[in-house]
Amino acid sequence: MERALCILSSMNAGGAETFLMKVYRNLDKSKYQLDFCINVKEKCYYEDEILGMGGKIYRIPPKSEDLKAFKKQLTKTIQENKYDKVLRITSSAMGFMDLKIAKKAGASRCCVRSSNASDGNSLKAKICHRLGRVLYSKYADIKIAPSDLAAKYTFGQKAYNSGEVNILHNGVDLDVYKYYPRHREVLRKEFSVSPETKLVGHVGRFDEQKNHMFLLEVFQKIHKRDTNTKLLLVGEGKLKDAALDKACALGISKDVIFAGLRADVPHLLSAMDVFVMPSFYEGMPNTVIEAQATGLPCVIADTITREADITGLVDYMPLGNADKWAETVLKKAENERADTHSSFLRQGYSIQTVVQDFVRIVFNKAGSFGEGHREN
Repeated sequence: MERALCILSSMNAGGAETFLMKVYRNLDKSKYQLDFCINVKEKCYYEDEILGMGGKIYRIPPKSEDLKAFKKQLTKTIQENKYDKVLRITSSAMGFMDLKIAKKAGASRCCVRSSNASDGNSLKAKICHRLGRVLYSKYADIKIAPSDLAAKYTFGQKAYNSGEVNILHNGVDLDVYKYYPRHREVLRKEFSVSPETKLVGHVGRFDEQKNHMFLLEVFQKIHKRDTNTKLLLVGEGKLKDAALDKACALGISKDVIFAGLRADVPHLLSAMDVFVMPSFYEGMPNTVIEAQATGLPCVIADTITREADITGLVDYMPLGNADKWAETVLKKAENERADTHSSFLRQGYSIQTVVQDFVRIVFNKAGSFGEGHREN
């Protein structure tokens, strides 16, 4: 069995982590295994599942807290466990520094996967990103991104144009992510949403990037136009309290459902009538892909890559005008569910295809798809 070490800050329910878990569940574990090196002390959302599938979890200090200890413990982890293949998940080129450490520790195949198309607008973030690309890009043997925008941002236009970057789709299990009328009925009852109510949905952590404040303003406009509407927000995060306060200030708190972290996202998507994502930036948003797999129409910001529309169900909107967003969202909410199965297969977004690509890229082997773990 071959093992690869994945380096990232945590294994909580973020987009990059969820992508890895989808791949990990479906790897042929008689041949390939993933282990994880993380920086958080608290127990992570996916931790029990990882351990249950035979994966290992190593905790080391973050670079920002103790760079010397980070280098020492990462080196020790790689050398003592003889990791030849290392995968770094990062949104910034400063993450390439970890690959330099991995190289010196003996890893011969150092892969890096971009997880975003920006780190925000701060000058410090931009400088660090550019500096990291100059100093450490030579240590990345394999460059991976989920979209064109993420590839260009993380690795540069030149690397993208030359074909150095492997595009690895955010694939989904099409047996899991599909429309389930029964789950729609059950979950709408759980949230006291009538069959006639239009349920606007969003899945994402409460973080500035996701732009929940604008989403709440959009929903206020929606609710003024049609009072038989509700907003379902799935996720947790540091700005959740601010979002709760905003909903109260807008007078819509009784019609906004804060569902928290949920393990039944595929079924929640079945309960929704339209999916909305007004993010300031994204690499390739998992949840937009997942929503389309259930046939759900989507309205998303035009800051997000056009590659996210793999079914024709996505409308792109410029940020700023909440009234126009509200009008578009309500129109999309009237659409019938679409059968998108063939589109996902044709464009290589099934988990089977993605796992084969992952094995080829990271393990340098012809793809192999095992039965793996199946969600019910």
